[in-house]
Amino acid sequence: MLVLQNGRTIFERYANGGSARGRWPIFSGTKNFWGIGALAAVREGLFKLDDPVSDTITEWKSDPRKSQITIRQLLNQTDGIEGASRLQRASIRDRNAVAIQLPTVAEPGSAFIYGPSHLQIFSELLRRKLNGRAATGYIEARVLNRLGLGRLNYKKDAHGNPLPATGFELTAREWARLGELMLGRGNYHGRQIVPANLLREAFVGSQANPSYGLTFWLNQEAPSGREADMERMLDLPWGSARWTDVCICKDAPADMVVALGSGYQRLFVIPSLKAVIVRQGSNARFSDAQFLRLLLGKGS
Repeated sequence: MLVLQNGRTIFERYANGGSARGRWPIFSGTKNFWGIGALAAVREGLFKLDDPVSDTITEWKSDPRKSQITIRQLLNQTDGIEGASRLQRASIRDRNAVAIQLPTVAEPGSAFIYGPSHLQIFSELLRRKLNGRAATGYIEARVLNRLGLGRLNYKKDAHGNPLPATGFELTAREWARLGELMLGRGNYHGRQIVPANLLREAFVGSQANPSYGLTFWLNQEAPSGREADMERMLDLPWGSARWTDVCICKDAPADMVVALGSGYQRLFVIPSLKAVIVRQGSNARFSDAQFLRLLLGKGS
C-alpha cells in the first residue's frame, strides 16, 4: 500500500513478500494506460472521440448497429458489442480479427457491457490510423516512456497484437505515476502528456453507466448513490447489473477516480485531497468502501 499527498509519500508498506521494487499484476488497471493513449491520439488529430469507428474499420459500414458505434463508446464500453472474455485466451492467434467480428448484443449506447472486446477493437482502429505501425509503439512513445515505464507485458498474440485489457505488471510507485498524471491534469513532471480539457473527457460517465468514464471508474454519484462493489458487479451477467445511481464509496469525495484491476488491485486518485493511493494484493477479503473510510478517518 502506498499513499501520496501533495507529491510526498505519507505512507508506504509492503507485506507477504511484497517490496517497493516488486512488480505485481494490475490486471484491468492496464486499460487506463490505453485510455490515456487514446486521448493522446485525439490531441494529435488521429481521430475525434465521437468519430464513427466504421470510418476506420470499414467492414462495419454495412452493419446497421456497428456503423453507429463511436470511438467514445468503445472506450466507455457502451458500444453494445459482446464483452468476449475469451479474447484473453493465449490460444487465439489474431485477437483483433476475432474482436471486430464479434456480434452486437445491444443497441450502441444503451448498455454497459464490460469485457476485453472494446479495447481490442480500439487497438485495431489505432493500428489502422497509424498505417499499420504497432499500436504498442505509439502507447510507449506517447504515454509509457513519458511516465518512465518500460519492459511491460503486452500479452501479444501470434500476429503481435497486444491485449489492452490486461497484462501490465507494475510496482506500487510505478502505478502511482498514473495518479500523479491525473493530479497534474495531464502533466507529469513538466511533460504535458494530454491537455487538461481532454483528460476531463475521461472522467465523464455515460448514460448507461454514470460511474464509468473512458476506462476510469468514477465516484461522482457520491454521497447520495447506492454503494456498490464494482468488482463483484462485473461478475454478474451484463443484463442483470444496475449501474445507475451507484458509487464506490459514499464517504469518499465525488471527484475520486479509480483504476480497477481484478483481485482488488486499485489506484485511487482524489484530486480534491491531492492524494494518490495504491493498493495491491491477493486472496484477501477487501471492501473499497470500508478501506476508503478507514483511510479518510470516516470509519472504524
